[in-house]
Parts: sequence; structure tokens; C-alpha cells
Amino acid sequence: MSTNRLKDAHCKSALCESGTIRKLFDGGGLFLAVLPSGKKSWRVAYLFGGRQQTKSFGPYPDVSLAEARKKRDELQALLRDGIDPMADRRAARNARPKTMSFEAAARRYWSDRRDVAASYREDALRALDRHLFAALGERDVAGISRADLLAELQKINDQGHYVLVRKVRIWAGLVLDWAVENDHATINPARLINPQTAFGRAKVEHMPALTLDEVPEFMRRLRFEDDLISVLACRMLALTWVRTVELRFMRWAEVDFASATWSIPATRMKRDRDHLVPLSRQALALLETLRARDRGGEYVFPSGRLGRPISENTILYLIYRIGYKGRLTGHGFRTIASTWANEHGYNSDAIERQLSHAPDDRIRSAYNRAEYLPARRQMLQDFADWLDAITGD
Repeated sequence: MSTNRLKDAHCKSALCESGTIRKLFDGGGLFLAVLPSGKKSWRVAYLFGGRQQTKSFGPYPDVSLAEARKKRDELQALLRDGIDPMADRRAARNARPKTMSFEAAARRYWSDRRDVAASYREDALRALDRHLFAALGERDVAGISRADLLAELQKINDQGHYVLVRKVRIWAGLVLDWAVENDHATINPARLINPQTAFGRAKVEHMPALTLDEVPEFMRRLRFEDDLISVLACRMLALTWVRTVELRFMRWAEVDFASATWSIPATRMKRDRDHLVPLSRQALALLETLRARDRGGEYVFPSGRLGRPISENTILYLIYRIGYKGRLTGHGFRTIASTWANEHGYNSDAIERQLSHAPDDRIRSAYNRAEYLPARRQMLQDFADWLDAITGD
């Protein structure tokens, strides 16, 4: 097959009048592609590995006819040596991170994290949305530097949110780790930020809780309140040792009156594990009171709004109203219960299981939601009886 058939004058004057690409062949696979728009580019067709391939040499006249022929001859030499002419280009393309925005990466990563509770995933995404997406969300995740990320984190730190800024760094870092592993980025800038030195620290303050000597007066004060939903919820919190958020979303479908147990699904638990709560006689009686008032709703503690549970501040505002602001929170009941159980010599593992805490060592970490259930049932019944005794009921 003859080569070097084209003249530069042919290339300059060539037009495309058919509406499709016109090809002017020079031989050896080289041709000038003339587009309907008038643009022209050099291309070469060749076979490698039994497959038809096409490679571009650049636009004409930026790449002259002589240069295009030289590139064709070099390509033919590679083919004779069994070398793929596109190998360098493919390697460079594979080495480049696949473009993805930080927000897209974050939503993809957290949607795939099914090993954590849905509420935890929502908290992470909500924080990233509130504090990082405005400035970094549309940025290519591969282009985010340590300085970029630190600048946004410092805004959180400057507001005194020292715990939150550390959480946001961790949550963003997990996203960036995923991006690196999936070739969307080459480094994780969050790992280059040392939270110990980059961010401030707040004075540690424990959740307010009453001493055991102060509990009788509180319970007597609570007894004078009407049987409002908030009062009944406060009593149930004391009787079950659960977290406020777990109590708020308590559903009738989770309560088994026959076995006197309440099964909290893993999706609502802090540690993403099912939790079984034995119900004392007092807790069952309280539930019967609530069931008599039930209007067919889903939640045991409904709010005034149809289909919604009580708010996160319902119990806290009750505590404030009866004069215990700054002295007790909903979480404080767990501290009271733990102190009482430990001082009365109950099995420490049973206490930790009832508080849904993780075991301290990995050997005991295979969680069984019914573990120590008889001991926990007796412990909660004894605690309920103690509350009755100190209240005078």
C-alpha cells in the first residue's frame, strides 16, 4: 500500500460537505479527519491484538502533514516490536483519579455504611452538609488539600464546638479514605490534621445526676405532678435505664406483655445492636396506663402532633419545671441506676449489659441481647421496688 499520498494543499483546502466526517487518506493508516464544523485532525488506524484501534495525533494545521507522518512511522515501529501504541496513554489515564465531587463521595460512602445505625449515618451526613458541603461539596475530592479542609474545620472550632469539630474531621476522613481506595483521590488530607494540636478543648463536664440520697425527694416531687406524658416518660426512663432517644421512639410493637420485655431494634441503639429490656411490675403497670389512653398510634409516648413521638426536650423541660435544672438530665437516670446497682453488689457484667455498654475485652464482645437476662430482670425489679420504697408508695 502506497504512503504519503496527500499534499499539504489538499489538507488546507479540504471541506466536509456531506454532513459526516470526511477522511483524506495518506497511507499506512494515517488520515486527515475533516469534520462538518470545519475542524480537522490527524488520526491513524491500526490493528493491535487482533482489534481495530484509532489514535489521534492532534489538530491540523497545529500538527503539520510532515509531523503526522513522523508520528505514524513511529507508531508502525512500535507495532513491529509488539508494543501497544496506546500503553502510555492508558497508564496515564488509569493513574489519574476518577473525578467525583466531595459531596457525591460522602453520600455514596455513608449510604453504603450498613454496619452502623441509620441514625449515626444521618448524623454524619447532616454534619458534613452543615459544615463542609457549602465550601467543599462541589469540589473534586482529589483536589481538596489539607489547608482547604482545615479552614472549614477551624470555623467549627472557632465557635467552641470542640467535640463536633473532631467528629466532622473523622467523618470527612472516612469519606476521603474511601475516595483514595476507589481511585477518586490520591491522598486523605484529614489524616494530615492532628486534632490534638489543631483544635481546642472544652472543660470536661459530666452529665448532671443526683446522688442516691437526693433521689427520694425528686421522686416525691415527681409524684405530685399529674400523669402527663412527660411525667410517665420520666418514670419509665428511671425504670428501664435506657437512653432518652431510645425511650422517645418506643413503639407498642416492641413491647411483649406476656414475657414482660421490650425489644429495641439495633437501628435505634447507639452501638447498633438489638437490646432487650426486662420490664418490672411497675413498668408494666405504667404501660397499661398508657395503653388505656392509646388512640391507635405507633408510639408509646406520642406528642400532640399526630404520628410523632415526644420531643428530645420533653423530659428535660419537666425536670427544669420541678426545680432540678442543672442538677439532673434524662441521661442522669442511667448514672443513678449504675451507682445504685454497683453499691448494692449486682453483677458488673449484668449492669453493663443493662446499660447497653460494650464489653471491655474482645473475647466477650460477641453480643447476646438476652445475656444475663434473669439477673438483669431481678436487678430492675429490685430497683423499681427501691424507688417505691423511698417514695413512700
